[in-house]
Amino acid sequence: MNSRVGELEVAPPVEREPDYRFTLANERTFLAWQRTALGLLAAAVALVQFLPETATQGPSRLLAGLLTVLAIMVAGMGLGRWRQVDRAMRKQLPLPRSLTPAYLGSGLVVLGAIALGLVVSLAVHR
Repeated sequence: MNSRVGELEVAPPVEREPDYRFTLANERTFLAWQRTALGLLAAAVALVQFLPETATQGPSRLLAGLLTVLAIMVAGMGLGRWRQVDRAMRKQLPLPRSLTPAYLGSGLVVLGAIALGLVVSLAVHR
């Protein structure tokens, strides 16, 4: 399965067991993504369960729904990132770039803006 590049023969990357410290660091990063997703999900549940009934239900339900979607995305992207990094370490390839932090940051900015709008709306209507 060797391929020729010009006149050089290039062998496919051989899988090797990575240093356990890197494997454990990758696992800790994965767990951090999962904790972030769990925190987002807890915030969604808290919005639905603990917001007073007199508050506008539509925007708070929308915000809770968006938090839930972001939690699902973060959990899935964390799993995908863990797999990508593990594969790269085993094949001794450069670590792949990840857009996950950008997606999470953008999602939190949007959710923060919606939450701010909800707070201002509730303050004005009281």
